[in-house]
Amino acid sequence: MIGEKVEIKWLLTLTSLGFFMAMMDTMIVTTASTAIRTEFQISVRSLQWALNAYNITIAAVLLVGVAVGERWGHRKVYNWGILIFTIGSVLCALAPSMSGLILARVVEGVGASVMTPMSMAILTNALPAEQRGRALGIWSGIGGLALIVGPSLGGFIVARLTWQWIFWINVPIGILAIWWSLRHLPESYGQSEPINMIDNFLVAIASAGCVWALSATTSGLTVAQLGWSIAVGVTSIGCGAIFVYRQSHEGTPMIPLRLFRSKAFAGGNLATACLYGSMYGVVFFLPQYLQASQRGSALMAGLALLPWTGTLVLVAPFAGQAVDKFGERGVATLGLLCQGVGYWLLALLAGNNYIDLLGPLMLAGVGLSLAGPALQKAVIGAAPQNQIGKAAGIYNTSRLLGGALGTTVAVIIFYQFHGPTFVTGFQATMVGTGGISLLGIAWSWHLATGEK
Repeated sequence: MIGEKVEIKWLLTLTSLGFFMAMMDTMIVTTASTAIRTEFQISVRSLQWALNAYNITIAAVLLVGVAVGERWGHRKVYNWGILIFTIGSVLCALAPSMSGLILARVVEGVGASVMTPMSMAILTNALPAEQRGRALGIWSGIGGLALIVGPSLGGFIVARLTWQWIFWINVPIGILAIWWSLRHLPESYGQSEPINMIDNFLVAIASAGCVWALSATTSGLTVAQLGWSIAVGVTSIGCGAIFVYRQSHEGTPMIPLRLFRSKAFAGGNLATACLYGSMYGVVFFLPQYLQASQRGSALMAGLALLPWTGTLVLVAPFAGQAVDKFGERGVATLGLLCQGVGYWLLALLAGNNYIDLLGPLMLAGVGLSLAGPALQKAVIGAAPQNQIGKAAGIYNTSRLLGGALGTTVAVIIFYQFHGPTFVTGFQATMVGTGGISLLGIAWSWHLATGEK
């Protein structure tokens, strides 16, 4: 029975493992980014696609995977996602060029697109509502180990082996995850609905096209290239508009628009996009800053991130309990505020000794740790029981698409303000990413107050 102590441990561990693997592959790339850029002789503009190709793919196909999971079973699709992710990791390790790496990251993204929402759906379906806040806090904490392990492990691998091994390590973890989940995770289902391929195509083009068009502006473009980028952007916006129109007129929509009538659901997703848009922009640049300006190795850069990333495991479980007790609004707002102020302090103190950065790094980490569980519970709690899977999919789309947009905006800011040294561009980027986090407060006020 799922209520037995040992089974609850398996439930939390194995559902968190999917989140861990998906997050790990974002974080472990960050400290290896300099090695990848050096080997393939590419610019920071090109390097962003090692991160964005993964995030955009997840955002573009995540809702398709959620629809499949609702129909075929959350555990079954969760395991298929891990398998595809593992195959993609092998392709990344064998990539002969940056183009090959980007394509392999797309394959990884297809697998990762279902790992996080399916793990969340399995967890929330297996537990009663009064236990979900604490469970989601633990889920965030265990999955968030990737924030600690990823940069440090990536730096160690680059220092001792080669960057390709950051992908090889996914293979044994993926095999074990599939084996254990087949034995210990319960199966659950959502609403069984037909999968509309037209809607899937429209949402994929809308998600990927907007980020690609925005990313293209980070490069010096000819008039013809600029016209092509504008055309792609307009087309993707048009696809998004058509998608929304179709969803509003379909009996069984992929995204039930009525969910957005809830201020908690709409505000929670927008605040989530800001929270992770801010974080991913920093994840992309901070390891490069530590290596370029602080003259540290990849391993030292990974270890230097520990005061920032380590707070997630320490704070997130308590944050989940705080959300259960005080409500989502205050905890999420405080978290967004702490993260934004932390990044602004990084901008102010950039160029100083590393010891001066410890306080801002820890403050930003506490902010992410507080806001994450609060926003998760707000979004999931605003959805009916039979639409938890779709709510989880929409939440994770907001998280990943926000992350891709945040990375792109960070690169744009960097190239607009960078001077003869890396520090100038980094400072401007930290100001911009901090502002994105603070922008999320405008929507966190729509969450529950915590009044009982």
